[in-house]
Amino acid sequence: MCPLELADAEQVQQIFPHWEIVRYLANVVPWPYPADGALTYYRDVALPAMARGEQWHWTLRLRTEPQRIIGHVSLLTGENTNRGFWLGLPWQGKGFMTEAVEVVTDYWFNSLGFPLLRVPKAVLNVASRRISEKQGMRIVAFEERDYVGGRFPTEVWEITAEEWRLHRSRR
Repeated sequence: MCPLELADAEQVQQIFPHWEIVRYLANVVPWPYPADGALTYYRDVALPAMARGEQWHWTLRLRTEPQRIIGHVSLLTGENTNRGFWLGLPWQGKGFMTEAVEVVTDYWFNSLGFPLLRVPKAVLNVASRRISEKQGMRIVAFEERDYVGGRFPTEVWEITAEEWRLHRSRR
């Protein structure tokens, strides 16, 4: 993982705009994705939020090819949305996101000192839900949310710092 940089936008633009990746992301992601979508998002949203200390964004990279970006993971200070991620299609289902999420969840609790992590998931997003299950998170609310792919039933998953530390100590 590497902190997000504006120079990453070009590579991300090539791997991100695929329906299978974006359909369960929040509907703030424009679709069809514009040709300058990654650059605009990084320049106008992500990097300014990082500078303000409101968001933390990293690119995911292969250890064997550290120049290759394969995904993105974010931490956010929103009330019910504290983490988001996506992974390029060729790398899905190989454990990369599970590994990355462990690192950023540790950062959320142990470096940033937040007491609670909440993440919404479209019920249909089975792979993302599995990651929350593996982390010991629990469902605390059901609601409807708007995603790129439409309005879907959503579960809000949660874990406290104490629960996270206990979960990590058992592994």
